[in-house]
Amino acid sequence: MTIENISPVALLESVLFVASGPVPLSRLAKTLEIRVTAVRSLLRELEASYKAGGLRLQWSDNAVQLTTVPAAGLVIERFLGLEVTSRLSQAALETLSIVAYMQPVTRPRIDQVRGVNSDGALRTLLSKGVIEEIGRMDTPGRPILYGTTPQFLQHFGLNRVEELPDLESDSDSV
Repeated sequence: MTIENISPVALLESVLFVASGPVPLSRLAKTLEIRVTAVRSLLRELEASYKAGGLRLQWSDNAVQLTTVPAAGLVIERFLGLEVTSRLSQAALETLSIVAYMQPVTRPRIDQVRGVNSDGALRTLLSKGVIEEIGRMDTPGRPILYGTTPQFLQHFGLNRVEELPDLESDSDSV
């Protein structure tokens, strides 16, 4: 089989298969020697073909990555021998939730919401790659701003943070 016999969507799929992370659409366009609008069209076609399968496209801003569906996670972990993955502590889960819903957010603000020091939880989340330092505030002390990563989105099967479920207000739960 020669390159002329491979459809553009199959070539795009091949590139995404070997990519080690999210690939900017501009890089895909340059690689395939087509326009970004054509890449978007091919990606929509590819996405439609994955609707009932075990693969999906994970979007991160203006980049895309080929991943497995979240529902296959346990089987994939078992296959890779990762069943003994560590769980996040209650403190880390609380901190992750605050970062996800309030990003960009500083450690002092996280501490204020939780009512306790969050240094350890932040270190854990940073080491697991689900949050990252995304900048600094332009205030005295220039505190670090934290936000979630594409790995966070992938783990929870989201394309964007806006897909997080709405928070229940106190009046909803009473």
